[in-house]
Amino acid sequence: MIAAAFMLATVGTFTSCSRKVTRLDPNATVDISGSWNNTDSRLVSDEMITDALSRNWITDYTQQAGKKPVVIVGMVLNKSHEHIEAETFMKDLERAFVNGGRVTLVQSGKKREELRAERADQQTNASVSTMKKFGLESGADYILQGSINSIVDAYKRQKTVTYQVNLELTNLQTNEVVWIGDKKIAKYVKN
Repeated sequence: MIAAAFMLATVGTFTSCSRKVTRLDPNATVDISGSWNNTDSRLVSDEMITDALSRNWITDYTQQAGKKPVVIVGMVLNKSHEHIEAETFMKDLERAFVNGGRVTLVQSGKKREELRAERADQQTNASVSTMKKFGLESGADYILQGSINSIVDAYKRQKTVTYQVNLELTNLQTNEVVWIGDKKIAKYVKN
């Protein structure tokens, strides 16, 4: 009898502590903590994509050079008060560059290093007819760089958080800044 009661109490404890998971639409706005979240990332990428691809820098370059501009994505520094993974909205921007067909995107950073390592490996391990040669990479015409900043104003159980994402596209030959995008997101949090 005591063992049965213990079993019921144990089962009741486990079921009351069980976790419930509900699938959400990735486009739904859910803000639980007031911190940076997927909605903020989406808002930034949507606005930056629309703005970057609608400006004259693409047309100006294409008319002058007779080809699509080549872009490389550089660093986006997180200077905010919390951990923000910039790669989520930068990947959306890269995808829009590639899929839009008006810009050529080249790899940067660790992915570029991995490609070069593979090319080096092919020099000794692939047949001459299939190995890829060094020195034939597309050089970028522009580099995209930026920063994420935040301002927090808090008093007792209330706070406002303002995030600002700044992106700049710079001509690598001339250092001319050809596009600047910024997006601000403000939140009021009350505990």
